[in-house]
Amino acid sequence: MRHTVQFPAAGFEPEFVEGLRDLFERQVVFNSVLGLKIVNIGPERVSATLAMRPDLVGHFGQHRIHGGVISAGLDTMGGLAAMAAIGARHMDESPQQRLHRFAKLGTIDLRVDYLRPGIGESFELRAEVMRLGSRVASTRMEFLGADGKLLSTGSAAYIVS
Repeated sequence: MRHTVQFPAAGFEPEFVEGLRDLFERQVVFNSVLGLKIVNIGPERVSATLAMRPDLVGHFGQHRIHGGVISAGLDTMGGLAAMAAIGARHMDESPQQRLHRFAKLGTIDLRVDYLRPGIGESFELRAEVMRLGSRVASTRMEFLGADGKLLSTGSAAYIVS
């Protein structure tokens, strides 16, 4: 599955986009274990892919992805969307300064609705910021099959200060 990073019209610098990508794909080791690959980073929306592997199976008889993988993936994407929105809010700062703003980011609340079984060879994850306040960011997330069918949804709140 192809996972090139697309640069948004908002004008994020390649250094900032690659910094977020490095943080989420490599430095947060659990995301690396999941195999999340960022596809797009925009100021209000982000997306990623996840390839199915035998070690992600939650129901062996149906080869269904584990619900914890879905939940963790949605949480990760909500956090990434919040970080991108924070980065867009502070474009007057250098990319490195904006990347350091994320040390205090943490999940306050997470809700996941499992709509259909997660069966497939690959999945797409999307997240968008609904509101970015001075202390809390609210996000909405989607977990889709390779055919574009909505499998799970999520919403979350993140502390940002």
